[in-house]
Amino acid sequence: MLSWTFTGNRPIYAQIVEQIQLKILSGEYQPGQKVASIRDLAAEAGVNPNTMQKAMGELEAADLVFTQRTSGRFITEDTEKIAKIRRHYAEQSVLDFIKQMQGLGYGTDEMITLVSAIIKEENK
Repeated sequence: MLSWTFTGNRPIYAQIVEQIQLKILSGEYQPGQKVASIRDLAAEAGVNPNTMQKAMGELEAADLVFTQRTSGRFITEDTEKIAKIRRHYAEQSVLDFIKQMQGLGYGTDEMITLVSAIIKEENK
């Protein structure tokens, strides 16, 4: 079950898309797994079913979800596509981090040293 969190700065459907996409990319939703119905997901998230339908339409357009007419919606079974999107998402996160750190005046070596130190601290 997803824990739904929404902020006021972006459309709800876009936030739903992002949250479900992250669940797919992280492996929480497995390839081929059946997705709950629109009504069930909407009730769980506390949103209008039309909002959830729009989000699912976006996920289908991105080929992360597909519909089988009589059986419902499922997570894509294309693991290469999932891996490619996951890699892109990670690269974008790293690029955003680098830009923020450069904005704080950090150079490449300083960033690497800082990240390494934090990883070591987290793994204790």
